[in-house]
Amino acid sequence: MLGILAINIAGFAGPSINSITPSLPHQAGLADEAAWAFGFVFFEGKMRALFAILFGASLSLFCERIEAIGGNGELLQVRRLSWLMLFGTLHYLLLWWGDILFVYATCGIVALLSRQLSTRLILGLALAILATTHIWEIMAALPVVHAEEAVRLGTATIAQQQAVLARLDLYWDESARELALYTSSYLDIVIAKLRDDPFWLFTMASSTYGEILPLMMLGMAMHRHGFFAGDWPAHRMKAVAICCTTSGLALTLAALVWAWPRHFPPIAMYMLISHGLVVPHVLCAIGYGAILALATPALARTRIGQRLIAAGRMAFSNYICTSVVMTAIFYGWGLDLFGRVGPAGQWLFVVLGWTLMLAWSEPWLHHCRRGPLEWLWRSLVMRKLLENRRNSGISK
Repeated sequence: MLGILAINIAGFAGPSINSITPSLPHQAGLADEAAWAFGFVFFEGKMRALFAILFGASLSLFCERIEAIGGNGELLQVRRLSWLMLFGTLHYLLLWWGDILFVYATCGIVALLSRQLSTRLILGLALAILATTHIWEIMAALPVVHAEEAVRLGTATIAQQQAVLARLDLYWDESARELALYTSSYLDIVIAKLRDDPFWLFTMASSTYGEILPLMMLGMAMHRHGFFAGDWPAHRMKAVAICCTTSGLALTLAALVWAWPRHFPPIAMYMLISHGLVVPHVLCAIGYGAILALATPALARTRIGQRLIAAGRMAFSNYICTSVVMTAIFYGWGLDLFGRVGPAGQWLFVVLGWTLMLAWSEPWLHHCRRGPLEWLWRSLVMRKLLENRRNSGISK
């Protein structure tokens, strides 16, 4: 959750083009480019991939626990994900356009279909989906990426210039639309989403399933083989942590070495972030996961470790509360800072969000077993199962 905020902050601060480049809608200075590059190397794509892997592992873990007490794990999981879709829809309409709950819920339902397959088949399907989706998208984007580079070098044909200008015009128009919308009132924003983008969440799901779905399947396979349970030998986990993290970061740095001297060209950066860097994203996610698995036993005994655990146990509540806080800071109905804070300044708000998550989660869990939204979600999903078990106990 902490790492996801480090990337989502660009979308909150706006406009959304800042998520793929610091150079639009204004020319970024060195400090902004350096701050954006830091997030690009260590967080961009890696946190999303790690969250998808962990989400997939949690799908299997939930089913196993329900089946251990005699329930239908997959049926309850579908119910659980259906409620998550509703929460995601409300999150999008009432708070933030960048909701991931709906996307993860829809991909999770599909991922459940593979739960009974062999590990080898799950991994084969995941790799096939990942490869075919991203290779196709990369091949489709290469001509306009090449045209963008030709424009920079002054060697572009008229057709290439027109293609690049058409794409950049879309970016500019979208940025102008967002600036006008998100500096307006709360009601205006909600109405605009209902009127102009009522199916945006389906668009998000369809455009990201090729990444999220296979990573969930990978997480299910990793859980099955005890990756997150401490079942692997320490030397093997250390090898995974070192090899995957260093190779993933090295590939990302190679992309940075190419992109930074060009001031992060938006067309190329969109292709890289969305598709071209999927391999380093996955490698880093696995490496980060191995580091966390290795560090958790010792970290859990520390003060900061306890606060991190509490924040993780309340991930759902923290995710929604982050949207409340950040939209209140940046949107017109709040402090109206939308489009006014560059990448360097955005890190101040990232630190603020981290501080709030770590500060309130542990005290809340001292008084309550679950976070407020975790309690609501569990109550909606488990109500019938708990009633049936209670009635069964009474009848006996």
